[in-house]
Amino acid sequence: MAEVVLRGFGWRHAGRRAWAIRGVDLRIRSGERVLLLGPSGAGKSTLLAALAGLLPEDSGESEGTVTVDGRDPHARESAGLLFQDPQTQLVMARSGDDVAFGLENRGVPAGEIWPRVSDALDRVGFPYPITRPTHALSGGEQQRLALAGVLALRPGLLLLDEPTANLDPAGGTLIREAIARAVGRDTTLILVEHRVEQALPLIDRVVVLAPGGGVAADGAPEVVFAGHGPALAEQGVWVPGYPLPRHRAVAGPGDALVRAQAVAVDRRLPPVRLEARAGEALAVTGPNGAGKSTLALVLGGLLAPTSGTVTAFDDPSPPHRWRAATLTRRIGSVFQAPEHQFVTSRVADELALGPRRLRRPAAEVSATVDELLARLRLTALAEANPYTLSGGEARRLSVATALATRPRLLVLDEPTFGQDRGTWIDLVALLARLRDEGHGILAVTHDEAFADSLADRVHDLTPALPHAHRRPDRRPA
Repeated sequence: MAEVVLRGFGWRHAGRRAWAIRGVDLRIRSGERVLLLGPSGAGKSTLLAALAGLLPEDSGESEGTVTVDGRDPHARESAGLLFQDPQTQLVMARSGDDVAFGLENRGVPAGEIWPRVSDALDRVGFPYPITRPTHALSGGEQQRLALAGVLALRPGLLLLDEPTANLDPAGGTLIREAIARAVGRDTTLILVEHRVEQALPLIDRVVVLAPGGGVAADGAPEVVFAGHGPALAEQGVWVPGYPLPRHRAVAGPGDALVRAQAVAVDRRLPPVRLEARAGEALAVTGPNGAGKSTLALVLGGLLAPTSGTVTAFDDPSPPHRWRAATLTRRIGSVFQAPEHQFVTSRVADELALGPRRLRRPAAEVSATVDELLARLRLTALAEANPYTLSGGEARRLSVATALATRPRLLVLDEPTFGQDRGTWIDLVALLARLRDEGHGILAVTHDEAFADSLADRVHDLTPALPHAHRRPDRRPA
């Protein structure tokens, strides 16, 4: 069991003026189950990293104290942390080996390792044999595998940073059920999650970080939401029961911008037929592993299909054969993992890169950067390194980089990942405005609220279910 105590805790990343988190006084007793909330950038992920002992002194400035069972978190091995991006935790080529990796490093006896690997994979509903290559998994499947690796360690302090963010609704339910089974009263749980209503059965306490530092609210869920609901919603916290705006198109759709005819990618995407049109928001939905992210890469001109044809903008050549400048002007893509598209060390430079490559005037580039920083609440981070941003901030930056060249078609993979209530509303309103100005929006998403709020049409990639399902082989090869 693990008791957590923070006294005046603060952390500032190296090279940053603003503190990522500051003035936090908090005590979490052994065995408590805490839902950690707060607006995007309030420091939730930073706090979890501190408790896991993952904030090296040479990477920033700290103040106050953090202890787990009275000791510095760097001295403990009983904390298990699941990051927002599962790829940062996957280190082995085969799925079973990846789960076993942490157990081997902890010195678990060899005879116990594979039964614990099998148990952890079963608890998260991992659908493949242990020989499945990790690179062949979808983002949501990688998240399940990463969680299995954490659960296999049986940590006394379990730290989960949005564990269902990249999962379809069924996968999210599997993960929550796995957490409920895995977390007994001998485990302290701290959970960061934007799907608040679904998370409530897992927790017995809510702690809300204030955007300016410190703790804004702390107590039983019903007390916190009843007493602070309106104020928290105004700050950007996801408060159950508060409705979201809906955006219907001001006009009907225009011409098709991109068409896919029987497009497929071996082992990643079965044949798909669809079109995305100007002045329309199309949501592409379906379970993890259905090929949604692969489809987004194909339609965005970043991956060649194995079979079928993609035509766009009345160009006889498919998008993956276009020159980079042509593709940038016509189609803007947002990857599922935002950091995969960052190439500079400064937020403002990241936004300026696309327009500069198109040789737009310096004054126009500067105006574009300033406008996007303001629209997506990134102005205070203009000088920051993109790799030091929170998950929600990084997602907004990735969307902004796609908008910077003003493409006619936007292909977005999970555009609302990591957003608080306020930034979610702003982002959806921005996309609605672009749609009504004649741009095409194609969004791969598991966010049902996003599809309900914005989508004019939904394309479901759910495959036909097999007649029978055999339990995967969990024996080591």
